[in-house]
Amino acid sequence: MGLLDDIYQDLILEHYRSPRQHGALQGEGVVSQEGVNPSCGDELTLYLRCGAGGLDVGFVGEGCAISQASASLMASAIKGKDAGHAAALSAGFQRLIRGEEPGVDLGDLQALAGIAKLPARVKCAVLPWKTLDEALARLGVDVR
Repeated sequence: MGLLDDIYQDLILEHYRSPRQHGALQGEGVVSQEGVNPSCGDELTLYLRCGAGGLDVGFVGEGCAISQASASLMASAIKGKDAGHAAALSAGFQRLIRGEEPGVDLGDLQALAGIAKLPARVKCAVLPWKTLDEALARLGVDVR
Protein backbone atom coordinates (compact mmCIF):
# COMPACT_ATOMS: atom_id res chain seq x y z
CA MET A 1 0.00 0.00 0.00
CA GLY A 2 1.42 3.41 -0.98
CA LEU A 3 1.57 6.54 1.11
CA LEU A 4 -1.53 8.10 -0.46
CA ASP A 5 -3.42 4.83 0.05
CA ASP A 6 -2.50 5.02 3.73
CA ILE A 7 -3.78 8.58 3.99
CA TYR A 8 -6.97 8.27 2.01
CA GLN A 9 -8.20 5.25 3.90
CA ASP A 10 -11.78 4.17 3.61
CA LEU A 11 -12.69 5.86 6.89
CA ILE A 12 -11.33 9.20 5.72
CA LEU A 13 -13.18 8.99 2.42
CA GLU A 14 -16.38 7.97 4.21
CA HIS A 15 -16.19 11.01 6.50
CA TYR A 16 -15.43 13.26 3.53
CA ARG A 17 -18.35 11.96 1.47
CA SER A 18 -20.81 11.76 4.39
CA PRO A 19 -19.60 14.16 7.08
CA ARG A 20 -20.94 13.69 10.59
CA GLN A 21 -22.35 16.63 12.55
CA HIS A 22 -22.39 18.69 9.36
CA GLY A 23 -24.50 21.83 9.66
CA ALA A 24 -24.77 24.97 11.74
CA LEU A 25 -26.12 24.92 15.28
CA GLN A 26 -28.77 27.47 16.15
CA GLY A 27 -30.06 28.89 19.39
CA GLU A 28 -28.88 30.17 22.70
CA GLY A 29 -25.38 29.45 23.92
CA VAL A 30 -23.88 28.60 20.53
CA VAL A 31 -20.32 29.77 19.94
CA SER A 32 -19.17 29.90 16.33
CA GLN A 33 -15.55 30.08 15.26
CA GLU A 34 -14.17 30.48 11.75
CA GLY A 35 -10.98 28.85 10.59
CA VAL A 36 -9.16 29.36 7.29
CA ASN A 37 -6.06 27.79 5.80
CA PRO A 38 -4.81 30.58 3.52
CA SER A 39 -2.19 28.33 1.89
CA CYS A 40 -4.84 26.15 0.24
CA GLY A 41 -8.20 27.83 0.76
CA ASP A 42 -9.75 25.30 3.16
CA GLU A 43 -12.31 27.00 5.37
CA LEU A 44 -14.48 25.92 8.25
CA THR A 45 -16.99 27.38 10.67
CA LEU A 46 -17.29 25.38 13.86
CA TYR A 47 -20.33 25.62 16.14
CA LEU A 48 -20.18 24.54 19.79
CA ARG A 49 -22.65 24.58 22.64
CA CYS A 50 -21.83 23.36 26.15
CA GLY A 51 -24.69 21.70 27.94
CA ALA A 52 -25.49 19.20 30.66
CA GLY A 53 -25.08 16.40 28.10
CA GLY A 54 -21.64 17.61 27.02
CA LEU A 55 -20.73 19.39 23.83
CA ASP A 56 -23.09 19.77 20.94
CA VAL A 57 -21.11 20.38 17.76
CA GLY A 58 -21.67 21.19 14.13
CA PHE A 59 -19.57 22.50 11.27
CA VAL A 60 -19.84 23.80 7.75
CA GLY A 61 -16.97 24.31 5.39
CA GLU A 62 -15.28 23.69 2.11
CA GLY A 63 -11.94 22.20 1.38
CA CYS A 64 -9.97 19.12 0.57
CA ALA A 65 -10.88 15.62 1.67
CA ILE A 66 -8.40 15.74 4.53
CA SER A 67 -9.67 18.97 6.10
CA GLN A 68 -13.31 17.98 5.80
CA ALA A 69 -12.76 14.40 7.00
CA SER A 70 -10.70 15.72 9.92
CA ALA A 71 -13.58 18.06 10.85
CA SER A 72 -16.09 15.21 10.67
CA LEU A 73 -13.92 12.84 12.70
CA MET A 74 -13.28 15.59 15.24
CA ALA A 75 -16.98 16.41 15.56
CA SER A 76 -17.81 12.75 16.07
CA ALA A 77 -15.09 12.38 18.69
CA ILE A 78 -16.10 15.41 20.79
CA LYS A 79 -19.91 15.28 20.55
CA GLY A 80 -21.35 14.62 23.99
CA LYS A 81 -17.95 14.94 25.69
CA ASP A 82 -17.06 17.65 28.15
CA ALA A 83 -14.97 20.60 26.97
CA GLY A 84 -11.88 19.47 28.90
CA HIS A 85 -11.97 16.10 27.15
CA ALA A 86 -12.29 17.88 23.78
CA ALA A 87 -9.25 20.02 24.61
CA ALA A 88 -7.23 16.91 25.55
CA LEU A 89 -8.22 15.21 22.27
CA SER A 90 -7.19 18.30 20.34
CA ALA A 91 -3.77 18.40 21.97
CA GLY A 92 -3.30 14.67 21.40
CA PHE A 93 -4.39 14.86 17.77
CA GLN A 94 -2.03 17.75 17.08
CA ARG A 95 0.84 15.76 18.63
CA LEU A 96 -0.07 12.77 16.43
CA ILE A 97 0.00 14.91 13.28
CA ARG A 98 3.46 16.19 14.25
CA GLY A 99 4.59 12.56 14.42
CA GLU A 100 4.66 12.50 18.22
CA GLU A 101 2.98 10.17 20.71
CA PRO A 102 -0.56 11.50 21.22
CA GLY A 103 -0.75 10.67 24.93
CA VAL A 104 -4.51 10.00 24.72
CA ASP A 105 -6.67 7.36 23.07
CA LEU A 106 -7.65 8.87 19.73
CA GLY A 107 -9.79 6.00 18.45
CA ASP A 108 -10.80 6.57 14.81
CA LEU A 109 -8.72 9.75 14.68
CA GLN A 110 -5.68 7.46 14.26
CA ALA A 111 -6.81 7.10 10.63
CA LEU A 112 -5.19 10.48 9.98
CA ALA A 113 -1.80 9.51 11.44
CA GLY A 114 -0.24 9.12 7.97
CA ILE A 115 -0.67 12.85 7.34
CA ALA A 116 2.43 13.42 9.49
CA LYS A 117 4.45 12.05 6.55
CA LEU A 118 3.17 14.82 4.24
CA PRO A 119 4.05 18.18 5.76
CA ALA A 120 2.12 20.09 3.10
CA ARG A 121 -1.11 18.40 4.24
CA VAL A 122 -0.63 18.83 7.99
CA LYS A 123 -2.30 22.26 7.95
CA CYS A 124 -5.33 20.70 6.25
CA ALA A 125 -5.75 18.08 8.96
CA VAL A 126 -5.09 20.50 11.82
CA LEU A 127 -7.43 23.31 10.65
CA PRO A 128 -10.54 21.95 12.43
CA TRP A 129 -8.54 21.32 15.60
CA LYS A 130 -7.00 24.81 15.72
CA THR A 131 -10.51 26.17 15.16
CA LEU A 132 -11.76 23.98 18.03
CA ASP A 133 -9.01 25.34 20.30
CA GLU A 134 -10.09 28.90 19.49
CA ALA A 135 -13.75 28.09 20.16
CA LEU A 136 -12.94 26.33 23.44
CA ALA A 137 -10.81 29.29 24.53
CA ARG A 138 -13.81 31.56 23.89
CA LEU A 139 -15.79 29.25 26.21
CA GLY A 140 -13.12 29.72 28.89
CA VAL A 141 -11.51 26.29 28.52
CA ASP A 142 -7.74 25.95 29.04
CA VAL A 143 -6.46 24.51 25.75
CA ARG A 144 -2.75 24.32 26.53
